[in-house]
Amino acid sequence: MKRFFGSMLGSFIGVGLSLVVFVLILVGVASMSSTDVAEIEDGSYLLIDIYGQINEYDPPQDIIGMATGGEAETLQRILSNLEKAAVDSRIEGVVFKLSYNNSLGWAKLQEIRNAIDRFQLTGKKVKVWSDSMNLGTLYLSGTCDGTYMPPSGMLNFQGLSSWSMHLKDMMDKLGVEVHLHKIKDYKSAAEFFTESEMTDAAREMKTWMLEEVWDQVIPAIAEERGLTEEKILELMQYALFQVPEGVEAGLIDGAMYWQEFEKTLVPDDEFITVSPSAYATVTRHELGLEGDGFIAVVHAQGNIGGRESRVDPMLGLMMGHESVCEDLKKCREDDGIDAVVFRVDSGGGEALASDLIAHEIDLLSQVKPVVVSMVDVAGSGGYMIAYKGTKMIADPLTVTGSIGSINGLFVTTGLNNKIGIGKDYVEKGPMALLGNDVRTPTEEEWDRHTDAHWKSFNTWLADVADYRGMEFADAEKLAHGRVWTGRQATANGLIDGVGDLHDAITMAKELAELPVDQNVALLHFPEKKEMMELVMEMFGGGADVSQSLRNSIYIGIQKDLNNSMQFMQNGAVNVVQPPRP
Repeated sequence: MKRFFGSMLGSFIGVGLSLVVFVLILVGVASMSSTDVAEIEDGSYLLIDIYGQINEYDPPQDIIGMATGGEAETLQRILSNLEKAAVDSRIEGVVFKLSYNNSLGWAKLQEIRNAIDRFQLTGKKVKVWSDSMNLGTLYLSGTCDGTYMPPSGMLNFQGLSSWSMHLKDMMDKLGVEVHLHKIKDYKSAAEFFTESEMTDAAREMKTWMLEEVWDQVIPAIAEERGLTEEKILELMQYALFQVPEGVEAGLIDGAMYWQEFEKTLVPDDEFITVSPSAYATVTRHELGLEGDGFIAVVHAQGNIGGRESRVDPMLGLMMGHESVCEDLKKCREDDGIDAVVFRVDSGGGEALASDLIAHEIDLLSQVKPVVVSMVDVAGSGGYMIAYKGTKMIADPLTVTGSIGSINGLFVTTGLNNKIGIGKDYVEKGPMALLGNDVRTPTEEEWDRHTDAHWKSFNTWLADVADYRGMEFADAEKLAHGRVWTGRQATANGLIDGVGDLHDAITMAKELAELPVDQNVALLHFPEKKEMMELVMEMFGGGADVSQSLRNSIYIGIQKDLNNSMQFMQNGAVNVVQPPRP
């Protein structure tokens, strides 16, 4: 047995050392090319591929992904590249390759549409070729100058839906008691564990959100495709179109394969494209898009929880309070930064982590203007980190609000008994088992729990009312878990207006008393690090890289497990999910 474990350990170390060598080789390659700037030929087309996961900004940096060029597309890179391509004489136009297999929500789609509209003001064309289309991608393509698909492509034109999953019956069968206190009826995330189907409040809220999407998306598609809304409804009855049928119905402009599509753009010449990653190396400065003045854009994305921003294996993209606060502090202490745009794309998470970020926003806004720019979702904790900014704006279809809270515990004694796990305890002093999972809470314990939860929530709601200039009773009518679109939140006073990143930067200029028509330098946070800097951080600067790698793996696994468990205990269900296109 000792020999077996020794062999396993030796294999693990061998793999680790091999990985080190592999990483160092990649570092050598990347370090030679990391400063290269793409050579852009005259007549080039910027090719933007909308497929798969598209975050608002780059996730926490990954050495292997960075070294192998595996950085995924982001909304920020799309917007930045379109801004540069508009004034770059070498760029003839833009081609979007679309697939409905993407993570863009309605607000991100609106931001890209707005950026396309600004690009087209230069007279350059934006064309679309898509292998698969649905309502969301049709909405995006509608503002472009032509949409084409291969004859074998997938064209689904269906109405909107919003669904929820419920684990209550499964938890009952497993013997897990769920004790969750939610504030209040509209805080529907708790229903994942507490209900077998939607409550009336959840159904009401999902319905009004779908109506908001419908009222903004369907008229746009109808106008851009030259269709009546009655015709839209008729086409939705058919739903699943062959591409030639879609052309005949007026949903797209033509059926052709990619090779034929290229020839429509450059009939007698080579079709030259530049990738988004290559074009990202072209700076705004070299294209004359930077002037006097500096505006920082701080990106805050993912579920909120823990100290460091990271990609959690269980919970996905996570926003850590220390990481975000460090970036905000840099902006506060840098006298060269005139204003800050705080980009929020988060459905919430831990109340404590959210409050710590909100406090840093408060300190920053006392020194210089802070314009909060909400993206797909800024709800619950995502709203908490935002409302202390100088001004708040959101896209018309941003999901925001959800001012509510969920707290509680899971009693796993029944499950433990079924699978043969014993758990016992001793106690001393009052309330020793408050919040413990070994037994059902007593009435006295649960009353204390809910009382503390209400006090914490009401303190937050009173603060929201104060910052938004409302009476507590009026703020309460907008809270208790209710979510709103950006358009609705503007009307009810939870935010100051609708607008995208471009509008937020313009507002930041105004508040900083910079000329609105003057270009400014944009500083994005978190700042990207060079490959060697990431490697040195990983290895701690020590000479024994194999030991450093083993330590990094061990510590990383421990951190991931601890962070996941902490998030689950401190409000993992307190997350708002927007309806998908």
